Amino acid sequence: MTDEELMQAYIQGDMEAFRMLYQRHKGRVMSYLIARLKSQDEAEDVFQEVFSKLHTYRLKYKVSIPFIAWLFTIAKNTLIDHVRKQTTQNKYFQLDHEKAANAPDAKVNSLSIAEAFSELSTLNEKQRQALELRFNDDLSFSDIAARMDTSPSNIRQVISRATRLLRGLMSDKEIK
Repeated sequence: MTDEELMQAYIQGDMEAFRMLYQRHKGRVMSYLIARLKSQDEAEDVFQEVFSKLHTYRLKYKVSIPFIAWLFTIAKNTLIDHVRKQTTQNKYFQLDHEKAANAPDAKVNSLSIAEAFSELSTLNEKQRQALELRFNDDLSFSDIAARMDTSPSNIRQVISRATRLLRGLMSDKEIK
């Protein structure tokens, strides 16, 4: 059977068809991901996501499109999403050391933001959620307020208090 025929059978509920597609293409997809990510662990994570998306979007597959092209489009888009997510997270967790050295509170800023976020467990749930929405998801105060069912000014205050608390923890770490 062709890939397209197997995909049609899978859409109709034939799990053996999926297994055959998986066996045929797992090596190529994994090689593609490893070549681009240069990390076996990351490639395995993205690989799982690719086949999860294949399952999720199976009903959108059109037989007129070659299966392999469709599969690698999913792989490419999943890879791009993964890299973007990593880049966004790194953007918020890396500290610009030049700016830190010139900052008035350089002693506190000399610690990495990643160290501060390791102390998130000391925050209450509302503070932790607000910080994560602000720095991980890059949401505005208004968007965070809408999600958390409160006012933007309250969210500013929650984030400000959480930031002060984390700075205090970082300062204590620097002193020790």
